[in-house]
Amino acid sequence: MSLRGSDPAEIGGYPLEARLGSGGMGTVFLARTSSGRPVAIKLIHQQFAGDEEFRIRFRQEVAAARRVSGAFTAAVVDAAPEAEQPWMATTYIEGATLAEHIAAAGPLDGVELRRLAIGLAEALRDIHRVGVVHRDLKPSNVVLSAEGPRVIDFGISRAADQQTLTMTGRVIGTPPFMSPEQLQAPRGVGPASDIFSLGTLLVYAATGSGPFDADSPYMTAYQVVHEEPSLGAVPEALRTVVGSCLDKEPAGRPSADDLLVLLRDLPADLGGAGPTGTRAGRTRDVITQHHDALPTPVPTAVAEAGTADTGTSVGRRLRNPGRAPPPAGMGRANL
Repeated sequence: MSLRGSDPAEIGGYPLEARLGSGGMGTVFLARTSSGRPVAIKLIHQQFAGDEEFRIRFRQEVAAARRVSGAFTAAVVDAAPEAEQPWMATTYIEGATLAEHIAAAGPLDGVELRRLAIGLAEALRDIHRVGVVHRDLKPSNVVLSAEGPRVIDFGISRAADQQTLTMTGRVIGTPPFMSPEQLQAPRGVGPASDIFSLGTLLVYAATGSGPFDADSPYMTAYQVVHEEPSLGAVPEALRTVVGSCLDKEPAGRPSADDLLVLLRDLPADLGGAGPTGTRAGRTRDVITQHHDALPTPVPTAVAEAGTADTGTSVGRRLRNPGRAPPPAGMGRANL
């Protein structure tokens, strides 16, 4: 997209060339270093600059992204979290997001699907080895580059040795790709939560639908916590591995290293979606943003479901499997 008249000509000395996307909390621009290297610069909207809680989150994002430097992530080139209008520059990765690809061409299959699964497992291995939990792995945060999949946007990541920052009364994430513990007790989320998210993402990649899809985000969150995943359309060779990732208990899921072993043992061609798989034109990417944009507030990236700390009615329902699920359509604005 072309620059707009209100856009700055440069950020931190980097001349801007184009807009890549915009969300509720910021805009991402394409820029160049002095040597001509393309970078993506995330510029936070001015209205958030005075919000100290937001600045803490942004500093946390920059720190987390800097700790991760694997082949399957976007490296931080420069950042100014203390600037009057904070910004961060990362390596520009050319390619469509997984969400964009599936919306345009339908689910992945065969060699493509196996390559995606292994690449994302390697990305999580690199992320977890430096003590970072991504906490928002979803189709719009995966870019399909020529060199393989890349995980981007560490906007709600945290270092495992730091206290989790959870905005009061909110669970931060994207419900269709969140783990049960992230919806119930986000302050205790660890690497196993990313493994669960990877499982949901692989189901989406293989079928065009998530394993817990429902008519509303509220119902989706309920099913993540209490119901079994829908895996009938997942290629048989991948189904057992995905099922292990979607164990409700974190301790029952494989680590990223274990997952890599399981995936590498799979046949080179995993086959396509089963007879009930969703094909192009019918895909669903529930509450997922474009990869270039920062997460927007409710209802996209911030789910105001009750946390273990707030004890709101939504949180109590998610923690109480004995209660009937809420009616379809209820609480769309809250998750």
